Amino acid sequence: MVIGHKDDLTPVLHDDGACVIGAGIKKAIGPDEGWKDYVMRFIELAPNGKSFDHVHPWPHINYYIKGQGILTIEGREYPVSEGMYTYVPEDMQHQWKNTSGENKFEFICIVPKEGHK
Repeated sequence: MVIGHKDDLTPVLHDDGACVIGAGIKKAIGPDEGWKDYVMRFIELAPNGKSFDHVHPWPHINYYIKGQGILTIEGREYPVSEGMYTYVPEDMQHQWKNTSGENKFEFICIVPKEGHK
């Protein structure tokens, strides 16, 4: 059993200044906590933050907690905001961007364990 709060997790910051800007990942539940095949993470994008445009052989399941952003899949933009959810299938090019102005954009991201490195 695992009970926790996202604010108690330590983020792994990703920011190379080009492809990834102001992104933090907080791992909540995965194989170490007993969920052997998946990992649940909290993603935080700083104001003007973005993930890199990428593709890989695993899906994403997302639930948006705070703020708003754009999820681009295969070149098509989808506005997303708190309370919404999305499924990004494997092998589809995708990217997230924060469009919340001065606020963070936060969402839950569930991937198979091979998708969390």
